[in-house]
Amino acid sequence: MSKILIVYHSGYGHTQRVAEAVAQGAGGELLAIDSEGNLPEAAWEALAAADAIIFGTPTYMGGPSWQFKKFADASSKAWFGRLWQDKVFGGFTNSASMNGDKAATMIALQTLASQHGGLWVSLGLLPANTKAATRADVNNLGGSVGLLVQTPADASANEVPSGDLETARLYGARVAAITARLR
Repeated sequence: MSKILIVYHSGYGHTQRVAEAVAQGAGGELLAIDSEGNLPEAAWEALAAADAIIFGTPTYMGGPSWQFKKFADASSKAWFGRLWQDKVFGGFTNSASMNGDKAATMIALQTLASQHGGLWVSLGLLPANTKAATRADVNNLGGSVGLLVQTPADASANEVPSGDLETARLYGARVAAITARLR
């Protein structure tokens, strides 16, 4: 069985809820970046031993949270040693707005994976783009590069749309299946 880690930062619990759904689909383990942008040393060792890494961050002001960015910058030690070379990668983001410039965050995550020499997994799901589509539908936001989630600013972490959570589970399962095929 593949070892899949979901390394994420969550400012208010919404992105954590999504990370949990991704982990459920992937059969993966969660690694939370703390409020100061840090991971314990054991987490870095686990990332080096993983078969796949899925990044998760809210989109704040058109990019990843500063805590996730601090993690990304700290990954330069792994980059220098090529510790993540040829691993499978994926990523997700959540913001309060329907668009919220999530694409810029996804590009940052995909670029980070590419800098580490990784193999990126796209979402692989058709968008729910008919008039009858609702927020309960899979891939209602029409993502392709990775998983996109939208949670209203006044919603609790328990109110992440069900369609987004199902999309998260399916994305985790896709990353796991591709990782297993490549192993």
